[in-house]
This record gives sequence, C-alpha cells and structure tokens, in this order.
Amino acid sequence: MMQGSELHLLSDWQNFYMIMGTAAATLTGLMFVVTTLIAGIEARLSILNAAVSAFNTPVVVHFCAVLLLAGILSAPWRMFSSLSVLLGLVGLGMAFYLLIVLRRMLRIPHYQTTSEDWLWYMVLPFLAYVLLIVAAFVLPNNPSSALYVVSFAMMVLLLVGIRNAWDNVTFLAVERAHSENKKTE
Repeated sequence: MMQGSELHLLSDWQNFYMIMGTAAATLTGLMFVVTTLIAGIEARLSILNAAVSAFNTPVVVHFCAVLLLAGILSAPWRMFSSLSVLLGLVGLGMAFYLLIVLRRMLRIPHYQTTSEDWLWYMVLPFLAYVLLIVAAFVLPNNPSSALYVVSFAMMVLLLVGIRNAWDNVTFLAVERAHSENKKTE
C-alpha cells in the first residue's frame, strides 16, 4: 500500500493530467473534421481506405491513449502496484497495435512509405509505449521518476499526434485540391 508521503505524487500531477486529457479529447474531436476532407476526394476507395487505416486512425488511437492515461492516472489509486500493472498493459497493448499499423502501412497500394513516415507513425509512438512499459516496472520502487517517464510518453504521443494530424490534413487538402482541379479541366 502507498505510504502517506507517496500519496501526494499522483495528486501533484493532476493539473498535468487534466491538461493532457483535455487536449487529447479536443484533438480527437478535431480528427472528425479531418475525415470530412476525405469525403470530397475522388480516389480509388481501396487506396483511400488503406491510407486512412494506416495514417489517420493511429492518430486518433494515440490521442485516445493519452486521454486513457490521463483518466487512469487521475483515479484514486491505493497502491502503485495496481497502477503499474495497468500502465504495463496499456503499453503492451499499444505496442501490439503498432504491429497492426505496420502491417497496414506496408499494404497501402501504390505508396512507398518514407523514412519520415516510419519515424513519426512507428518509431516515436513505439518509443512512447516502451516508455510506458518501463515506467510500469519502475513505478513501485521509484514512483517520482516513473511519473516523469509517463508524462514524457504522454507528451510524445500528443506531439506525434498533432504532427501526424497536420500531415494528414495537409495531404488530404492537397489531394482534394488536385481532385477538384481534375474536375474543372
């Protein structure tokens, strides 16, 4: 059971979790706006669906992971061991999800994945989820350090999500403009 001196550690982070959760929830909602851009693009449906599954859906999943972590870490935990198990499961589950994303990225027809895509859509999210797993192991013995590791992982996921959302919006806007130009020609 947590000692009284350790109880304050989670509550000291409440503002951070509130900000991260709010940002993640808001950005998840804005991703629905991104999907409206897809509606106006005339492309082969199979290519578009594959690209959305590989690039757009993971952005929403990473935002939701940050929201989930903010909720988990805001709960009134009595023992760090329970929180540790849950953080480890989230990290493992999300690392497994990245294997699904990897498979989707490799199956996009007529698209060669760039090194930039690998970095932002695979490497950095994987690093964040590995950090969650590490934090899960460290938490029971060194909660202060573990909470910093978790916060770093959450920030990485949020920033990766923002960057990838921007990448998706820019790509879709250009594709939409290209599609509209083809109609007028």
